[in-house]
Amino acid sequence: MQFRGYIELMKLRIGFLIAVSAMAGYAAVAQQVDAWQLVVLFVAMLLGSSGSAVFNQFYDRDIDGLMPRTANRPLVKGTVQDANRALWFAGTLLLSGCAIALLAFNWVVALHLFLGAFVYGIVYTVWLKRLHWTNIIIGGAAGSFAVLAGAAAVDPSLWLLPALMAITLFLWTPSHFWSLAILIKDDYAKAGVPMLPVIAGDAVCAKWIFANTVALVGSALLPVVFGELGWLYAIVSTGFGARFLWLNWKLVRDPSKDLARRNFLFSMQYLAGVFLAVVIDKHVPLSVLGL
Repeated sequence: MQFRGYIELMKLRIGFLIAVSAMAGYAAVAQQVDAWQLVVLFVAMLLGSSGSAVFNQFYDRDIDGLMPRTANRPLVKGTVQDANRALWFAGTLLLSGCAIALLAFNWVVALHLFLGAFVYGIVYTVWLKRLHWTNIIIGGAAGSFAVLAGAAAVDPSLWLLPALMAITLFLWTPSHFWSLAILIKDDYAKAGVPMLPVIAGDAVCAKWIFANTVALVGSALLPVVFGELGWLYAIVSTGFGARFLWLNWKLVRDPSKDLARRNFLFSMQYLAGVFLAVVIDKHVPLSVLGL
């Protein structure tokens, strides 16, 4: 049970998303994709992300017990009983990830990995989460560092496209998380966490989601404006963006949990679609697609 508890602490699904984002950054600038490098990058990012996830649950174990969604987390339920050992586990995971990044790639990759974990663990979890509703906006920078780390694994000097992708990921986080926050607003209210729908209501939150997604969809077209990606990416990105905005608009008109759930689920499809379009645009010849 202890082993399983430690695995649960790592939040591997979120770690997988972070690692895949790093791989997208790698593929965006690599002339040729090295499968072995991708595997090593994936492992390093997964370990680093897992370290910050464990720390998040260590620090939040007091309020996690107040929310039904998080009441079964290992440090609350007692699957992992020693909180201090969990803290050491968090540090070991993060240091292992940074060490792999440094030895296999370069110090820039390790730095971006560390900064992502720092923003999530300290800036978001310790400082902003319980303080202000902008917590998830600023905390969203944590994921953006993954894209920059992936690109730096190829060449730290190739920064423009990864930076534009990082901006897109930064703006994606509020639209994604605020939709979830509407669904679990009562949990946050019980724990005294000032998420936007708790302090402003679902209707106001829905309007913020729509406004943020407008900026998100616009940012996703910046690589085309700067000549980093072509028309195929532009079409795919615009298509996913139009669908996301339509769902957001429906949520503005009817800020219900059902539509919040649809927005939350599609937000993940949107990010996957946009990043996959980057990879296709960079690495798949149009002739292969029959174009």
